[in-house]
Amino acid sequence: MMKGLYRHKGFSLLEILIAFSILAVSLSILLKIFSSGVNTAVVAEEYTLATQIAESLMAKTGVETPLLEGEDADVEMEKYYWQVTVEKLTAPISEEKSAIELMAVQVVVRWGGDINPRTIELNTIKARQK
Repeated sequence: MMKGLYRHKGFSLLEILIAFSILAVSLSILLKIFSSGVNTAVVAEEYTLATQIAESLMAKTGVETPLLEGEDADVEMEKYYWQVTVEKLTAPISEEKSAIELMAVQVVVRWGGDINPRTIELNTIKARQK
């Protein structure tokens, strides 16, 4: 047998450092993708809740609350600030002949504060008897 021909098999320090660098870059990219996905899910949930609040307020207006001109505002869940505005529409035809009035209803829901404000606005026209 020849002495000195046996080499130690294994990874060199340089190979290990390169492998760890690749692993670190890959993990940081994956964490960024994951965190942006979680952030998108949170924003989507907030929009869903705000839309549900706005739709609920729109459905209540003229049913549970009278369809009168004016504004109403409040806060839901200590986060979503809403405002309902009802205005009388002027009809292009003679209003004396009609037994109904058209009312413009606007619901605005705001949340997110000063840093990242978000808003949802719903508009419709509802009829009421004179």
